[in-house]
Amino acid sequence: MKRKKLYMLAAFMVTGVLAAGSWHSASAEDLTKITFCLDWTPNTNHTGIYVAQALGYFEEEGLDVEIVQPPENGAVLMCASGQAQFAVDAQDTMAAALDQEEPLGITAVAAMIQHNTSGILSRAGDGIDTPKGLEGKTYSTWESPIELNMIEYVMTQDGGDFSKLTLIPNDITDEPAALAAHQTDAVWVFYGWSGINAQVEGVDCDYWSFADISPELDYYTPVIVANDSFLETSPEIAKAFLKAAARGYEYAIEHPKEAADLLIEGDTTGSLKGAEDLIYASQEWLSERYIDDADRWGVIDEDRWNAFYGWLSEHELTQNDLTGKGFSNGYLP
Repeated sequence: MKRKKLYMLAAFMVTGVLAAGSWHSASAEDLTKITFCLDWTPNTNHTGIYVAQALGYFEEEGLDVEIVQPPENGAVLMCASGQAQFAVDAQDTMAAALDQEEPLGITAVAAMIQHNTSGILSRAGDGIDTPKGLEGKTYSTWESPIELNMIEYVMTQDGGDFSKLTLIPNDITDEPAALAAHQTDAVWVFYGWSGINAQVEGVDCDYWSFADISPELDYYTPVIVANDSFLETSPEIAKAFLKAAARGYEYAIEHPKEAADLLIEGDTTGSLKGAEDLIYASQEWLSERYIDDADRWGVIDEDRWNAFYGWLSEHELTQNDLTGKGFSNGYLP
């Protein structure tokens, strides 16, 4: 009798395990598939997304999220075409997508970082610690009209002469090393990665931020953009995605070291291998800037958004006035 009861108990346990397994399998099949396209190789701008994936936040919201690399024609076109529901872009580069007779169907739905953390990095002591200091120096450029107009604008504001700046193509992959080797005098960087990398590599550099020089240049970069058709047909799924993403960034703020480890573990490109010191230092710096002075992660300030697009219009860098266009806070938790 005891043996029979043990057999019955064992059979019950096996049945229960199989049932549980089939329930989990069904749940996995029921998850809504989402494609999230990066703007570049994985880095600490993206940490909250990798955290949300690793800790199951997306799955808790009923989502199966695949993080992919951008194609040659860019993340925005992939998102606008519907191949990805979400992608990473920036307010400045979004302008080209919006400034068309038939604008691309994308909307910025979250600010990954609250303020513009980009600026000009140069060798310490070369006198480029202000925009005017670029006079007579060499600057590595991507030859973007917005980029060059921003450089000219801040130089002029500071009493400098843009015509005295020598422009060379920007083919740099390691900015501090290029500066140390005198390949260039100045380069545009995002401080949370390249500026921190200068510290890690022990290259003494000067730096100034566009946001500190001119408030109208404190635009949003990077942002999460979403496909407009997807937002229209699946608003609750979009909200679920951003709820999980917000939890991921909140975790990264509270636990920068652990979040950095999750980013490294989640990287399938191999691009972060051997860069652990940079990633930990960058994560520590950026964790204080994901939300910064906003009341919550992801929110886009309408006045700052419009100030930058107003500046683009004023300087005839867009054919249309884009103020009030291209963003929404309506999907944030």
